[in-house]
Amino acid sequence: MHIFFSGIGGTAIGPLALIAKQAELEVSGSDKQASAYTEYLAKRGLSFYIGQSKAQIEHLHQDKPIDWYVYSSAVAMEQRQPEELLFCQENAIKTSKRDELINYILEQKNQKMIAIAGTHGKTTTTAMVIWLLQQLQIPLSYSIGAKLPFGDMGHFDETATYFVYEADEYDRNFLSFSPEMSIISGVDYDHPDIYPTREEYNQAFRQFLQQSNHAYIWREDAERIHSSSPCNTTTVIDKQEYPFSKLTGQVNRENAAIAAQAIMKLLKKDSLTELITILDSFPGLSRRFEQIAENLYSDYAHTPAKIKGALQIAKEVAGDNVIVIYEGLHNTRQHFIKDELPSLFNGAKKVYVVPSYRAREDESLEDLTPEKIANIIAETTSEPAQLDHSLEQTINQHRQAGDLVLCLSAGGGGSLDEWLRQIFIV
Repeated sequence: MHIFFSGIGGTAIGPLALIAKQAELEVSGSDKQASAYTEYLAKRGLSFYIGQSKAQIEHLHQDKPIDWYVYSSAVAMEQRQPEELLFCQENAIKTSKRDELINYILEQKNQKMIAIAGTHGKTTTTAMVIWLLQQLQIPLSYSIGAKLPFGDMGHFDETATYFVYEADEYDRNFLSFSPEMSIISGVDYDHPDIYPTREEYNQAFRQFLQQSNHAYIWREDAERIHSSSPCNTTTVIDKQEYPFSKLTGQVNRENAAIAAQAIMKLLKKDSLTELITILDSFPGLSRRFEQIAENLYSDYAHTPAKIKGALQIAKEVAGDNVIVIYEGLHNTRQHFIKDELPSLFNGAKKVYVVPSYRAREDESLEDLTPEKIANIIAETTSEPAQLDHSLEQTINQHRQAGDLVLCLSAGGGGSLDEWLRQIFIV
């Protein structure tokens, strides 16, 4: 079967393309632009082209007929008349988003899903579950939206019982599944373009819990979504201190704790001790407090809870000497979190605001420029900046002074994160 992935450079579609290839399906695809993620996929032998025109997919289809066209949410939302999608519909080619293909692979390969969902912490928690099962030498397939130092973003093992999946609530993706086990890493209202009210967002998580054969959720999150006792298949956990000695960051320790408790029950182990020890040596993952150079870190944080978590880790490492470079994810989201911006970076010595990474925007909204966002935060502690030589010099001055520079960047191609890697990684 020939599967074509549109938006293959995305952090959800890319891993699935790797999985499909390893599952011995024929894979091709496209993306609107080249990026570090498309380079990553190319190095792993995936075939795709840059550009998303009718002419390109028509030529490919004539050469190797496409059986299934899988497209990302961004393709449908950013393009009013997606040429590739229209071509496939006109030529009776099966089309779907990624959820249908994942369910197909699960059914065909007889694998059970372990799903990790949440507004914040789901990528790190997914990586921790993958790391834990690997160290326990348990075969697994998995899909995660970040690069790992201990594996690819997507992996398929024919012998595995479990498929570990980072289950995204955006576009209601996670509601397409009925996992064997689910972990909710943290809940805080987000994605108002999909969920117009907080109650709709909470209801989606309640539904996800009900669709799971068993689920694990922190008590504060269960109470937040008004579901402190959702059903007898949900375990509600109280936060406490666990004996981690090397794992940096309170949010990381909490992610590790809920992962350990869920996997302990799944594997029917008698104690958390072995699992806590394994997770204490978790090596981290790309763009989650990832060190780019000395005193320079990149983090994917873009919601208030994630930003506060990243700042907590930075302050745990560097005390009061934390400098933030802030690239908001979406102009639309900056409007959504506008009231939280004034206090969001409390504890940072200085905040430099660069242009927000734009995608899936509501063009009717005012453009919140770096100058406007800096004024909202606080004129005395923040200032606008651009991705240029002046910012490079500023970063180096802070690094040389012993400050920790934390760069908050959730964008893809052309983002602050990519700029950092081009400038500071030799």
